[in-house]
Amino acid sequence: MKGNEALAEAAIRCGCKCFFGYPITPQTELSAYMAKRMEKSGGVFLQAESEIAAINMVLGAASTGVRAMTSSSSPGVSLKAEGISYMAGSDLPAVIINVQRGGPGLGSIQPAQSDYFQATKAMGHGDFHIMVYAPCSVQEMVDTVTLAFDKADQYRTPVMILADGLLGQMMEPVTFPEPKTDLPDKSDWAACGHENKREHHIINSLFLDAPLLEAKVLERFERYKAIEENETDAEVYMCDGAELVITAYGASARVAKSAVTKARNEGIKVGLFRPKTLWPFPVNELKEATKDAKNILDVEMSMGQMIYDVKLATECKIPTTFFGRTGGVIPTPAEVYDEIKKITGGAK
Repeated sequence: MKGNEALAEAAIRCGCKCFFGYPITPQTELSAYMAKRMEKSGGVFLQAESEIAAINMVLGAASTGVRAMTSSSSPGVSLKAEGISYMAGSDLPAVIINVQRGGPGLGSIQPAQSDYFQATKAMGHGDFHIMVYAPCSVQEMVDTVTLAFDKADQYRTPVMILADGLLGQMMEPVTFPEPKTDLPDKSDWAACGHENKREHHIINSLFLDAPLLEAKVLERFERYKAIEENETDAEVYMCDGAELVITAYGASARVAKSAVTKARNEGIKVGLFRPKTLWPFPVNELKEATKDAKNILDVEMSMGQMIYDVKLATECKIPTTFFGRTGGVIPTPAEVYDEIKKITGGAK
């Protein structure tokens, strides 16, 4: 199944009842699939008049307690940033999918990974975080959709799945879970009707009293602390005894894995560390994976953004270099392999 369509089907199966979006390449197939399937599965699809309208519709739907989602690609997500900040400020769970393309500006419609800073550092104004997942296959995207909705509900926070045009457009075999029916009860906070049996639930992100807003932010950061302690995840591939560890996520990790496998077969001590969670970044997992490393090579489809988290996680104790392609150009396994040989000097 094509990645974009698999994301949509997975969302329906895990209880998404409202999808609001706007077409933009390379994620349009996701919206098109939702347009065909949502009504038949008892949900609502609406193509909004803009990305700004779409994210605020998600805010409204999420405030009633239903599972709601939107998707877009890079410049479209920029337009959604204010609404995502409002959702974080209102403690609303929802899922946002970004199928990244080249930029800045309109850029291109080709795959890229240059939205890492936006997703993990600056998704909107104010003191807040969102959880960010980075799958690297169509099957993992399917699995991550269920995880994203569950964690959004658990921690009452927006969650982003950071994919890219390569993953969205590729076709791979995929297995779907059975439709999810045991959705969490949100009646303790959602604006879902009170029947005069409880107090009104007000969904709001405006707090004019400074101490009250500070208390709200501090409480939210206690949840973020729990997320950082409990929700990090990563794939560690051939890092035992690795003198060089490559860090890469998403589609870049697929490319790097091929290069690592070839280098290992030739006796070069190299491994791959792939973060599955970009926020929170898997700091402890990276420290363990690089305990024998003399060098780190960060590979991205950007000019280098995750590399700063890699350096922070390792406290800049391990020399770290970068290789990337940008503007929609995808690095090749041969290019990454050449970088491996430059750093290691080849097989000993």
